[in-house]
Amino acid sequence: MAGRIEDYALVGDLETAALVGTDGSVDWWCAPRFDSPACLAALLGDPEHGRWLLAPAGETRCTRRSYRGDTLVLDTVWESLGGTVRITDFMPPRSPREEAPRIVRVVEGIAGRVDMRGELRVRFHHGSIVPWTRSLDRRTVAWVAGPDAAYLASPPGVEPRVTPDRATVEFTVTAGRRLAFVLGWRPSHAPAPPAASPAGIDAALTRTLAFWTDWAAALRYEGPAREAVMRSLLTLKALTHAPTGGVVAAATASLPETVGGQRNWDYRFCWLRDSTFTLSCLLRGGYRREALAWNDWLVRAIAGDPADLQPLYGVEGQRRLPETLADWLPGYENSRPVRFGNAAVDQFQLDIYGEVLNTVYSAVRAGVALDASAWALVASLLEYLAKRWREPDEGIWEVRGPRRHFVHSKVMAWVAADRAVRLARVAGLRGSLRQWQALRQEVRAEVCARGWSDEQRSFTQSYGSHQIDATALLIPRLGFLPPHDPRVLGTVRAMERLDDHGFLRRYGDARDGGTHQLDDLGGAEGAFVACTFWYADALAVTGRPDEARTVFERVLDIRNDVGLLAEEWDPVAGRQLGNMPQALSHVALVNTAFTLYGTRRRDRTPPRPLTVA
Repeated sequence: MAGRIEDYALVGDLETAALVGTDGSVDWWCAPRFDSPACLAALLGDPEHGRWLLAPAGETRCTRRSYRGDTLVLDTVWESLGGTVRITDFMPPRSPREEAPRIVRVVEGIAGRVDMRGELRVRFHHGSIVPWTRSLDRRTVAWVAGPDAAYLASPPGVEPRVTPDRATVEFTVTAGRRLAFVLGWRPSHAPAPPAASPAGIDAALTRTLAFWTDWAAALRYEGPAREAVMRSLLTLKALTHAPTGGVVAAATASLPETVGGQRNWDYRFCWLRDSTFTLSCLLRGGYRREALAWNDWLVRAIAGDPADLQPLYGVEGQRRLPETLADWLPGYENSRPVRFGNAAVDQFQLDIYGEVLNTVYSAVRAGVALDASAWALVASLLEYLAKRWREPDEGIWEVRGPRRHFVHSKVMAWVAADRAVRLARVAGLRGSLRQWQALRQEVRAEVCARGWSDEQRSFTQSYGSHQIDATALLIPRLGFLPPHDPRVLGTVRAMERLDDHGFLRRYGDARDGGTHQLDDLGGAEGAFVACTFWYADALAVTGRPDEARTVFERVLDIRNDVGLLAEEWDPVAGRQLGNMPQALSHVALVNTAFTLYGTRRRDRTPPRPLTVA
């Protein structure tokens, strides 16, 4: 059975990633990229669905583990009466000479004598295909089925025992002895990779450490919780598909928002809703190149008819991401169904037009030139939005139920018009300025009239509802209303009703503070990590900085032992929920740190949100 969600650490090569448990088992790996079918899928089932265990014989949980400095190189240590052993896991960033992914696991004796065991079961297509398993020589095992092949290279002196469905090893490591195992993926028509020498493994480790250390050195944050900010940015970088600049929402699929429930989604894609947050996070952190690569990915992905704009895309901008059910997988702790692909791709989400325009505007503010084609894109998006903003939609939470007039969606329609007005002024292009100003004014007037509840003293989730929604916390940040506006102050106070043991749920019924789902999937869900950070932001800009810092530090305390956050937190069971690690959670952490503490100065005065023009 898979470990708890927080038991996993991430290693990656900027094109895909793997999750390593505290028991020494790699339980999740998609190859050759994030959105490829998994060839190790025990995370959503059991060892029969694919895993790579490497650990001391008879041991389960490690003694301790950590990333090596500011890198994605993971050291896991087991201490016992007989001795101490360390396993170092990493994935070398790919180069033109090595275009295929590799997981490298280096076993090193630290003290005494430790008996080790290993078991590798490769299962292609999300654990459904048992490949042909055979030995190529005494140290190399191959797995082949259809378009996929995997190869395990063992060190000298270790000969795997091969059966039709797995390879196992047993060996002893003593102090000072180092042994390296390499698992690589290749297309099945390609030749097997050459065996790596010990010197070659050492060189790959040195290069990997240098890559991450050099990248981390660009961080320009010097405030409190710097280690948490650094780890969050490293995680965001690890979730970036280097060839395209796309950032996936998470490395995993179908980890549940409620254990045993149906809210199990595939997050290995790129969401437009996260675009502005991501760009802001990278720019604030000092990572301009990555921010502009993300902006370039965004412009390429959405190119075409504005009517075809989607909430999410593949890492290469793919538009066809059909959702399928994997009935052969029992799901994480029996959370069914297991889904791959995401049906939200076909939803109408009004908020994404505001996200796109806000991202373009932020890029221009960062120095990106707005050329004629980009300006044409802005104009076409606004023309389409003007025709459809009055319609109901599925909203930011991707409701699988009736469409509604979500307040956040309407606010983001205002953001789209507002940013278009600002862009026109910056670029000196006045042709449609009056039209966009009129649209901006019209949307704002409607939201203030129909989205505000005098009874609740808050903006509501949708027109005429009693529900409150954490997205309303973004209103001052987006510039829709200033932080001192009584409606903003009332909304922030109302969010206390969403409190769940110090963390914020996404939404709830304002009449009783209870939860209420927007669809018929049933079940509750955990508190939403990003929403809790948004609450800290809103507290800070509305003059409650001490409370904001308390909320921020409370969320820092729920990170796992290597600093990672999933999508949600169950404050009663004390465990993480949802896909892991979640980009939006880490992006929100970074943005809140900058809101509270500034950049190079230990400045506790929060920056001003966008002014209302």
